[in-house]
Amino acid sequence: MIKSFKQTFLSMDLQSPRWSSIETMAKDSELRQYETAKWVSTVIKGETQKEAMRQGFWKLFHYIQGKNEKEIKIDMTVPVTCLVKSGCADFKISFFVPFEHQDSPPQPTDSDVFVEERKAAAIFVRSFSGFASPDKYAEEAEVLAKLLRNRGQPFHEDFFYTAGYDSPFKLFNRHNEVWYFRK
Repeated sequence: MIKSFKQTFLSMDLQSPRWSSIETMAKDSELRQYETAKWVSTVIKGETQKEAMRQGFWKLFHYIQGKNEKEIKIDMTVPVTCLVKSGCADFKISFFVPFEHQDSPPQPTDSDVFVEERKAAAIFVRSFSGFASPDKYAEEAEVLAKLLRNRGQPFHEDFFYTAGYDSPFKLFNRHNEVWYFRK
């Protein structure tokens, strides 16, 4: 599949999951079809979302830096996602597994880190810029949820994903997303 300009622009030369745009619904909101892909993940329990993101990022970063059964370094990818469930203090942080490792990702050596396959899915996406805090992600998720309800679009309302595309050192032209899965 050929990447669209938007996909190439968003990834900044880092690999990202393959998707195609199904429908643009409003400014900064669209429905995408994501292909099946493997992700490396960890669940952080009982922390704030911000602290869970920090802890989860470092666990996964150690994995790509060689804390895996093959002791190999793996390229960084985008986005870094965080699963946010309503009323739950557990957060699943994930990195996309690069294409060259999709068939056989190295197994983690940290028992808190695992490889999972996310099945192909239609996902409603809202994009926004700036530095994203948990409050900003929640605010943007609510904007997307309202849009979907107003359009009569069925979606899983009990959870959403945050998706961050930028290093914390990038100061301008930052890109963030919130995702709801279509029912």
